[in-house]
Amino acid sequence: MKFQLNDFTFDLRASLAPPNHIWVASGYSTVAPLPNTVAGVKGLFSPPFAARDVQLLLNIEADGHTVSDTGNLGKGDCGLLYAGAEWRPDRIARRGTYHYFHEGRLISLFVQSRLVPLADRAGFLLAVRIANRTERSIEVLVKPQLTSGRLCLQPLDDWDYGHPAPGEPAQPISDDVWENEDVRMSLLHDASMPSYLAPGEDVERCMAVVLTRSGEESDNTESLAVWEKRTEVRWQDRIDHMCASLPKLESDIPGLEDYYRRSLVSGLICLWEHPDFAMQPFPVVSGIEGAGICCYPWDTGGYAGRLLAMMIGSESMMELAQLMANSGIERHSRFSPSGIGKDVPYSYSLWSFFNLIWSNMEQHGEGQQMYDVMRSLLLCDEDRLPAWGVLLDYGKQHNLLEMRSAAHEHVVSSPNAERAWCYDRLADLAERLGRGEAERWRDKAEQIRRAIREQLWDEEAGWFVCRYPDGHVERVYTIQAYDTLRMGACTEPMKSALLSHVREGAFLAPYGVSSISEEDTIHYELNDPDWSGGGCYTGEATMLAQTLWEIGEAELAWDVLKRLFWMGRHLPYFPQEHYCDRPAVPSHKRANVIAGLSGAEAILFGMAGLKPGADGKLTVLPHPPHEGKVSVEGYLFRGRSIDIHMEPGYSRIVCDGVVIYEGAPTLCTI
Repeated sequence: MKFQLNDFTFDLRASLAPPNHIWVASGYSTVAPLPNTVAGVKGLFSPPFAARDVQLLLNIEADGHTVSDTGNLGKGDCGLLYAGAEWRPDRIARRGTYHYFHEGRLISLFVQSRLVPLADRAGFLLAVRIANRTERSIEVLVKPQLTSGRLCLQPLDDWDYGHPAPGEPAQPISDDVWENEDVRMSLLHDASMPSYLAPGEDVERCMAVVLTRSGEESDNTESLAVWEKRTEVRWQDRIDHMCASLPKLESDIPGLEDYYRRSLVSGLICLWEHPDFAMQPFPVVSGIEGAGICCYPWDTGGYAGRLLAMMIGSESMMELAQLMANSGIERHSRFSPSGIGKDVPYSYSLWSFFNLIWSNMEQHGEGQQMYDVMRSLLLCDEDRLPAWGVLLDYGKQHNLLEMRSAAHEHVVSSPNAERAWCYDRLADLAERLGRGEAERWRDKAEQIRRAIREQLWDEEAGWFVCRYPDGHVERVYTIQAYDTLRMGACTEPMKSALLSHVREGAFLAPYGVSSISEEDTIHYELNDPDWSGGGCYTGEATMLAQTLWEIGEAELAWDVLKRLFWMGRHLPYFPQEHYCDRPAVPSHKRANVIAGLSGAEAILFGMAGLKPGADGKLTVLPHPPHEGKVSVEGYLFRGRSIDIHMEPGYSRIVCDGVVIYEGAPTLCTI
C-alpha cells in the first residue's frame, strides 16, 4: 500500500490555521474540538443534520476534587491544561496534564482523548484515557456535560455554500436525550461508574453523541469501540482506493514532501460517501466545517480534474460529469448533495466541465460519449450571453470573480480564452467520432483567440483590458491573465509582457502569489485575498506554477511553487484562500477546499512533466529543481507504472521497472 493513515498525521502545535478551521470528518459526519481543551467538543454536522452550537465538556472528579476542562487561560488552578494534539484524517488525538495540590495532597493526572467522527451515522465518539501519576491510589469519575444547543434538520436540496440556519433549541426529554420538533440528540456513555486507580494505572471512558430524527432512538446495539474502529477502517479503505493510482513523492528538498501530502489530503477530506448523496464519493467544495457541503464545478473540474480522474476513476468521473450537466450547469454555479442546482450562472463552469471530461479522456481514454452534452452546453453559452463581436459578455462580478470593485467584468480575456480551448477540445472529439464538425470548431477557437489579441490587449500597457457594454474600459492586473496565457491566446511579445509581472512587488510575495498585482493601486486591497489582492484563492498560485512549467519557464515555476511550502508545514489541509505577505489564513473564509489538489497537480504534471494524452500516449519532460533530488514513483497510466527520478541536470524514467531513459532531462514518449 502506497499510503497509510499515519502518512497524513499532522502535529497541531505547528498549525497556523485559525482555531475555527480545525475539524475532522469521516465522509459522513464532521466535528470540531473546542479550542484549548483536552476533550471538549464544539460543533457537529452530518447532512441532513446540523448541530453547530452543540458543546460537550468533561469534568474529572479525582478524590472528590473537580478538575474541569474548559481551556481556562488564567493562572493558578485552571483545571486540565491542554498540552498538544495531532490531527489525522479519522481523528484528533489530544493530551493534557493536571498537576496541582488540593488540600495539601498532590493530584497528578495525564489525560488523552480521541475525537472521532462517525462513519455510518450522524455523530461523533469521544474516548478519554486518564492516568494516575501520584504515588497513591485515587478515585476517578468522568462527568460529561452536554449542551445540545439548536438542532437543525435541513433537506439535502438546501445544503449550499454557507452553514445551515440554526434550528430550534432542544429540550431534555430524559436522561442524556434532548429533542426539538425535528431532531433528537442522544448522549451514550460508560462514564457513570468511578474507577480506583493505583499509582501508574489508567482507565479509558468512551462516549458518543448521535443525531436522529425526532422520536427515533439511536441504534446502540454495537459497542462504541466498534464505531470508532469502523471510522478508522473506512478511512484506510478510502486511502487505499483513492490513492492507489497516485504516485508517492520523496525528496530531500525541505517542505516539498509535506506540501505534496497536505495537497492530497485536502482532496481526500472533500470526498463524502454519504449513501443519500447524489453519488458516492460526492466531491464537495469545502465542507469540513459544515459549510460548503455542495459541489462547485469550477473547483472540482477546473482545479482538481486530473487528480480526481486518478482518485475516483473513470466511471465516477463520468457520473460526476452527468450530474453536473443534470444540475443545470449553464444556469447555476454549484449544486447541492442531492444534485439540485444553486445560485446564478458562473462564467468558469463551462470550461471546468470540459476540463473534467478531458482530464478523464487523458487519464483513462473515456468520455467521448459526452460529446453531444458538451456541444449543447457550449452553444448554450453562445445563445445565452450577449455577444461583443466574436467575444462574449460574461456579466458582472457575481458571474465572475466576485471582486469588490469595478474590475474584471463583462468582456474579459478569461473566460473567453477558456471558451476557445473548449472549442478546440470539441474539435478533437469531433475528429475521433467522425462528426464532421472539427474544422468549424477550430475556426471558432482561432477567431476567439484573434479577437482577444486584437480587442482586449493593450499594447502600450502590456496587459489585457476589460470592456463594458457602455464603452467603459478597465485594466485589472489580475492573475486571471495567466489563464489566458495558458489557453494559447498570447503571442510571444504578449507572453513576455505578462511574465514581466511575475516578480516581487507585483504578483509575487514571500509566502505566495497575490490575486491582484500590488502595482495595481486601483484594485489591490487586503481584506479579500480571494480575488482582490494580498493573497489568492487556493489553486491560483499552483495553476500559475503549472502554466509556467508548461510554457518552459521552469525556474520561475519553481520559484512560485516553493513560496507555498509553508502551507505543507503549518496547515493540516489547505483552506479556501491564504495570504501571501505572511504565512496566514483568513479565519472568516472556508477552512478547506478541494482545489487544494492543484498543488499535487502542479508537481506531477508540471515539475515532473507528466503529460497524458487522450490518444493513449504519455510524454514526460521532467523539470528538476536546482536544489535537490525528487522521486515520483508509481504513477499509473493505462496499465503501466511510471517512476521519475530527478536531480539538477539529470533525470531517470522507469516504466514497469525498466529504465527507459537516463541522462539530461529531455522529452520522452511512452
